[in-house]
Amino acid sequence: MSVGRIIETPDCVEEGATWLAESCPRMAYAMEQTGPLPLRRRPDGFAQLLSAIVSQQVSVASANAIWNRLKDAKLTGPRKIIWATDDDLRAVGLSRQKIRYARALAEARIDYKALRDVSNDDVVAILTEVSGIGVWTAEIYAMFSLGRADVIAPGDLALQEAARILYDLPDRPTDKQLRQMAEAWSPWRSVAARVLWAYYRVAKEREGIR
Repeated sequence: MSVGRIIETPDCVEEGATWLAESCPRMAYAMEQTGPLPLRRRPDGFAQLLSAIVSQQVSVASANAIWNRLKDAKLTGPRKIIWATDDDLRAVGLSRQKIRYARALAEARIDYKALRDVSNDDVVAILTEVSGIGVWTAEIYAMFSLGRADVIAPGDLALQEAARILYDLPDRPTDKQLRQMAEAWSPWRSVAARVLWAYYRVAKEREGIR
């Protein structure tokens, strides 16, 4: 099964950015404001999903601080999470709920290499079977850890707010509305997301994502 285009290098991002700028004047305007877009490729595997769980519902600064404490404590692998006590995990900043999610992920025994070869929809379906992994987290993983070029995470509030400002919408678009808007950005929806996050940073003077 074809997984579509994979974003591997800054040149891939630039190709997508050029396509979007030619297809949509608003995207072109946003990129004039933001400058070059980041690659944002990350490794795949357990640690990246654990990092995504850490990032849920906290600020970028808080997520970075907790993640750094996890790394310092060498608590970023599935066995270490299973062996750690709740007190160990609380000590680095994980809430009771996130401790439960981290343990569920560690016990799920996901075949991360196999995920590289399945469709975007299947990636989301497999990952969201794990407690604590929602559609947003799965789509972020597909976008950055698997490099999928045509994925967006429309439930992301920073993306919604950036789209509201950029497209001069009366209200922030819902998840469903932004997913529909994003159809116009296919086959480069992941690059469109990078544009919106970068534009959010410019427009709001805040980081939209780790």
